[in-house]
Amino acid sequence: MRYLILFLVIASACTDAISVNVRDGIERFEAYRNLVEGKRVGIVANHTSRVDTVHGVDFLLGKGINVVRIFCPEHGFRGTADAGETVGDYIDAGSGLKVVSLYGKKKKPQPEDLSGIDVMIFDIQDVGVRFYTYLSTLHYVMEACAEQDIPLIVMDRPNPNAFYVDGPVLQKEFKSFVGMHPVPVVYGMTIGEYAGMINGEGWLKDNVICNLTVISCEGWKREQPVTLPYAPSPNLPDSVSIMLYPSTCFFEGTVINEGRGTLHPFQVFGHPSLKGMPYSYVPRPIKGMSMQPKCKGQTCYGMDLRGEYYTILKMKRLNLAWLLQAYQEYKGKEPFFNALFNKLVGNDKVQRQLKEGATEEEIRAGWQDEVAGFMKVRERYLIYD
Repeated sequence: MRYLILFLVIASACTDAISVNVRDGIERFEAYRNLVEGKRVGIVANHTSRVDTVHGVDFLLGKGINVVRIFCPEHGFRGTADAGETVGDYIDAGSGLKVVSLYGKKKKPQPEDLSGIDVMIFDIQDVGVRFYTYLSTLHYVMEACAEQDIPLIVMDRPNPNAFYVDGPVLQKEFKSFVGMHPVPVVYGMTIGEYAGMINGEGWLKDNVICNLTVISCEGWKREQPVTLPYAPSPNLPDSVSIMLYPSTCFFEGTVINEGRGTLHPFQVFGHPSLKGMPYSYVPRPIKGMSMQPKCKGQTCYGMDLRGEYYTILKMKRLNLAWLLQAYQEYKGKEPFFNALFNKLVGNDKVQRQLKEGATEEEIRAGWQDEVAGFMKVRERYLIYD
């Protein structure tokens, strides 16, 4: 797979990009051939499971592998469902295989779903952010495979946000499908490394251990952010959205529109009450992205953050300044925060600090010891260093 690798020159705030051939795990068929040949294979996949222009399912079928069932996460197998939209089981028109949805009525494969499967594959592009729900799907798939004694192969892929680690570590009382593990918001690991950590730290139910194999990718280095060859989900359409997402997704836990209902989700934010801010837009339903955006049909005032891409590259940290500014200038009648905010942040401390008028640096200071502790745990599971 061809990826653009960005090289940042800190002093000049400029970037250069070169095209590098990175071999994703699924491309390295020779590394796992003996694990899947002659076996009945299930695969957890979506539209990002690709080898160049060929879908991963078709790639395996073309190699003579007996793929018998597909499992899909949030947004569906083809990646077109809205965020949070319930997706049911169905037959995939392209392959004729049954697709079992893991987002909707059930988030964990049931024993009957895994019946007749000898080995499972997980191949989904991650973006390295704790509240990206594909991590929770990975957790439940690992748990189900462990309970049914089915080996799991995770096909690794580069993480575009792997070049830094930052944010509060999730506290257990705020565990949810948008955050299941005690990790920072940005954890700096690939999906394969993360799977090893889930196993090694005993995070699966009843401390079961998944028979896990990680097929690593080749030609990628953690410190260099990559431009993915396709959008990992409908509301992360490009590298700018992926880079800003860890900082701007906090707006999901507020009344502020986070750019849903525009072609630039997580790259702009606004609200009708923020009339002193320099940018304006009107959120509208967009099929396949968001049909019910916050503040639909209303003029929102806020900020256009698309030029802040390089700021994140240089800072290598979350940017809370935008959240603080919106909170300080908000004049609406509704409460600023909703029930999702603490789940996204991973604690209730940050919301209290915002209400008390804490500065960004004061808030950031509150999670530095947590991150230092996580870094020691993380080190045990790194593959690429």
